[in-house]
Amino acid sequence: MSATAEHTDINCCIVIPTYNNENTIKRVIDGVMKIVPNYQIMVVDDGCTDGTPAILEAYKNQIIVLKNTPNQGKGIALQKAFKEAWKLGFKNVITIDSDGQHYPEDIPLFIKAAQENPGALIMGSRNMDQESVPGKSSFGNKFSNFWFKIETGITLPDTQTGFRLYPLAPISTMKLFTSKFETEIEVIVKLAWKNTPIVPISIRVLYDADERVSHFRPFKDFTRISILNTYLVTLTLLYYLPKRVLQLIKKEAIKSDETNFMKALSIAFGVFMGIVPLWGFQLLIGIPLSIFFKMNKVLFIASANISLPPAIPFIIYFSYLFGGPFVDNNIEALNLNNLTRESIHLNVVQYAIGAVILSVVAAIAAFIISYVSLMLLRKNK
Repeated sequence: MSATAEHTDINCCIVIPTYNNENTIKRVIDGVMKIVPNYQIMVVDDGCTDGTPAILEAYKNQIIVLKNTPNQGKGIALQKAFKEAWKLGFKNVITIDSDGQHYPEDIPLFIKAAQENPGALIMGSRNMDQESVPGKSSFGNKFSNFWFKIETGITLPDTQTGFRLYPLAPISTMKLFTSKFETEIEVIVKLAWKNTPIVPISIRVLYDADERVSHFRPFKDFTRISILNTYLVTLTLLYYLPKRVLQLIKKEAIKSDETNFMKALSIAFGVFMGIVPLWGFQLLIGIPLSIFFKMNKVLFIASANISLPPAIPFIIYFSYLFGGPFVDNNIEALNLNNLTRESIHLNVVQYAIGAVILSVVAAIAAFIISYVSLMLLRKNK
């Protein structure tokens, strides 16, 4: 069978991991072959002990069968299929569960989404609110969605679906440490960390209690998933969350479509608000104003930090100096042995007037310097 299908641009094969699903595996394979007859199908026999191997034997000239002996877990089965597909030259794989819950007729939805979003991870999104969905599956999905949002900042409606289209290039360089159901969580979190686009699409789902065999063990597998999430959240807090914040800051600061004038104005306004004597209200007032006037918020906040503790003595000194000519202050400054209400009042007034003048002068200087620098270093938009 050809390694590519009629949609050659996504270069994809179908992967079906299976463990003791003799009641449904034949229907799944036949359904896939009917919908995408030219696609390569790869079934991973994960140590099946029922009639599955005999069923697969009937397809030996039509599909690729990989075997694990004994059963090693869905995660190992998927990793084995990813490596084999990459070795054969495929760029993507579509995974579909062998328990009959997915409809092969939905495969063209993945193909279309992959054509529209090259290199993306396409996630099937099931309707988990329908009556036939087991309560533990619905709860587990919500649990997984919550932690995925914490770990990546991305909201997905269904993070536990096994019906997916994976891009193999980023996976080929990825180290995966899990071996069971939790691998499906680990791989999508790490793809998100690699900035792989993730596109959810709506799919149908069928839960037939008389036919479907689930190997999910609630206590053991939830424990393994919880341990994985603890590990992933720790990495998120120590590295990936700060990295995302820095990327957002960098993106906001650079803003290629923003004019040099507006960038310079944002810097100048930040310097002004950082020095003007509003005592603790600079950002509370400045941030809403920067948003209202559509300034660059990152540059504003960075510039407003001119009043960080090491700079405060200099700001106070120059503010006091700038305010001297405007206040008739004959009282000896900073004489702690002879403090009076009058001396405190005059010194505070002198500082306040000087700080306003200094903030204006510093803002003008900051605007001129930053605008000239931007004109020299950056093409204006």
